[in-house]
Amino acid sequence: MTETQKPIREPLPRGFWIIWSTVALDMIGFGMVAPILGRYADRFGATGFQVGMLFASFSLAQMIFAPILGRWSDRVGRKPVIVISLLGTAVGSFITGAAGALWVLFAGRLIDGASGASVSVAQSAVTDIGSKEQRARMLGLLGMAFGVGFVFGPAFGGLAALGGAHVPFYLAGCLALVNAVAAMIRLPETRDLTRVSETKRTPTPLRKRNYGALAAVGFFSMFAFSGFEATFSLFGGARFNLTEASTAAVFLGIGVLMSGVQGALIAPLTAKYGSLRLVRIGQVSVAVGLLLLSAAVIWPTLIIALVIMVIGAGVASPSLSALVANSADDNRRGEALGVQQSASALARVLGPPLAGLAFDHIGIGAPFSVGAAIYVIAIFVAFKKVK
Repeated sequence: MTETQKPIREPLPRGFWIIWSTVALDMIGFGMVAPILGRYADRFGATGFQVGMLFASFSLAQMIFAPILGRWSDRVGRKPVIVISLLGTAVGSFITGAAGALWVLFAGRLIDGASGASVSVAQSAVTDIGSKEQRARMLGLLGMAFGVGFVFGPAFGGLAALGGAHVPFYLAGCLALVNAVAAMIRLPETRDLTRVSETKRTPTPLRKRNYGALAAVGFFSMFAFSGFEATFSLFGGARFNLTEASTAAVFLGIGVLMSGVQGALIAPLTAKYGSLRLVRIGQVSVAVGLLLLSAAVIWPTLIIALVIMVIGAGVASPSLSALVANSADDNRRGEALGVQQSASALARVLGPPLAGLAFDHIGIGAPFSVGAAIYVIAIFVAFKKVK
């Protein structure tokens, strides 16, 4: 893998924006319910620990099913897996909305999490139709679709909640159902199914090349970043007197900036520096941002720290996915990206509770200083183990 690539100037492949819109609608549905899930569970007498486990169950299901769906998409094609996953999301949302007991909420989240494991399949679909030089750009734009979902989803969910606590979940289910029907009609099949027979003769990707190291980089990076996401509201309230509304405004700004970086900067930066160098630069930036954030006591420091961190994460994430996609054989790309998503899902299970413990028992800024130290591990792996 070379670190210097030619400038990317060719137009995006046909079918890319259909895949992009499918992912964006899916993320809007997710964004509608995620912010209100904790309060919704409180109606069923859920404790704080049970609410945490409710969120963790989603990531646990993703961790298990991401490699399975990825490998399945290598065998039968991307389109059927994406469509079935959207239908699963609809079922999970409807079950959550109709829940009459806490265990039903868990069932709905597990179904939704297993269906959400198809993110890596969507990544595989866009890398199927583009050249290696285009993949980082397309994955960055796909990341922007996530940002769109998290910007607009909570707003729609908040409006829907005015009609009742169950309404956002039913609306998210309907959106997923419509998205699935639209995908059946419009979504192109990007997988070359003539190569399916070759899959049986190819070793598992994780045993080849850089896959183990790339998964480790993804795990440690997400471990620290998910800890930041989980504890920033506590930090902001303790040091800057942020309310729920002002914290939401900060995360809105983070989402907009992240989307801008991934949508506009990935292509020129990849052309100039290459994906591997961007992963390294991005990780160093996030570590510096987290360290600054842990010490921030005035607004200028807080803003500078967040900007450095978000730009670094926005650059590193799609670049890491591009490295995985470019290192994978064509008939194992879905599985490779699925393993990568599985490692990130595991980090999302472990990172938030440990960051919370650091906040409770070490100090207000501890989740971010500890996160910076964890990022050092990811940086070491990226510099020493990934070629």
